[in-house]
Amino acid sequence: MRFLILAVGKAKGSPEQVLFEHYAKRLPWPLEVTEVEEKRPISGAERKAKEAQLLLAKLPKNAFAVALDPKGEALSSEGLAGKLARWQELGRDLAFVVGGADGLDETVLARAEAKLSLGAMVWPHLLVRTMLAEQLWRAFSINSGHPYHRG
Repeated sequence: MRFLILAVGKAKGSPEQVLFEHYAKRLPWPLEVTEVEEKRPISGAERKAKEAQLLLAKLPKNAFAVALDPKGEALSSEGLAGKLARWQELGRDLAFVVGGADGLDETVLARAEAKLSLGAMVWPHLLVRTMLAEQLWRAFSINSGHPYHRG
């Protein structure tokens, strides 16, 4: 089983990447990141559709896909820990999909088996990776009894 983040945009060398790595390296499993990017100057709707094609092409066929979407389910850290434990029991790759500035296309949302919101506010897609890595670490700490999460 692999843990993946499929994301629109490039983070290499950014301050957000450094912070992401701070949390990702704490996890007891590797957190693989695959980045896609559409560089052509195309309209928002076209860009969103092209990003969807790029993301879906990188999504492993049998992966349990979790779309990060403002309309997704907003969970507490404990709620995410419970879901994560159940998702891990499936024995499938777990892929979190993060869209770009225009969000995720309906084709990606339709492929996702779960939709997760990080709250009602909109977050920059590079920060979403970091927030997700921290919450995965927090969920692991909750599930393993580690004192990081003090609720």
